[in-house]
Amino acid sequence: MFDAKKLLDQFLTSQVPGLGGTVRDRAGEAVGKARDNPLAATAIVGALLGTKTGRSIAGKGLAVGGLAAIAGLGYQAYKNYQAGSAPSDISSQAPQPALPPPENSPFSPSSGANSNEFVLVLIRAMIAAAKADGHIDETERKLIMDKIAAADVTGEAATFINGELTAPTDLDAIIAAAVTEEQKVELYTASRLTIEPDSRAERGYLDLLAGRLGLADDLVDHIEAMVAQSKTGTQV
Repeated sequence: MFDAKKLLDQFLTSQVPGLGGTVRDRAGEAVGKARDNPLAATAIVGALLGTKTGRSIAGKGLAVGGLAAIAGLGYQAYKNYQAGSAPSDISSQAPQPALPPPENSPFSPSSGANSNEFVLVLIRAMIAAAKADGHIDETERKLIMDKIAAADVTGEAATFINGELTAPTDLDAIIAAAVTEEQKVELYTASRLTIEPDSRAERGYLDLLAGRLGLADDLVDHIEAMVAQSKTGTQV
């Protein structure tokens, strides 16, 4: 089994200098930067896709690796929700980097809840969100796979991504895999990071996901606010 956490890092874009403009031409440089600094310059695949999905998660706010970013945003949203603060208070603040949650938190990347198996579920959820508007056709799928190859994602990981891109979304299985409240928050956070809900299909998918996960409306609003803040800034 491949390292799902490493692959998730490659699915989320963080502060990788030089990813603006023609990302295809900069693929080799971006991968090199990620290898030199795997904590602060992770998550290449999202940017290399060259899609709206890739661009939307390239804001300045994601300064840590993939799982740490998802867990950190989810942790902060959950903490704010439990404290009774207003989501508008977060969205009006200046962008802050997504910091990892405390090591003793259930949101911690090293916690049992964030096993390799569950991280695979997060990746499945992200791909399902990317497919929500029905825009990944055979041509785009091939383009994605070509760019994944350029990012040096090969073997089982590449096969896994290709399978998820082509297979029908099994939302029941994705939902069932999120057992704890923290896992449900992370699953929704990962999905929301992947897309901007600027179409009815995307908004409807996220609303369906939140409902199926049983997340409180106020908690969803806090996640939305944290993700929106993390995406503020120059994007690819």
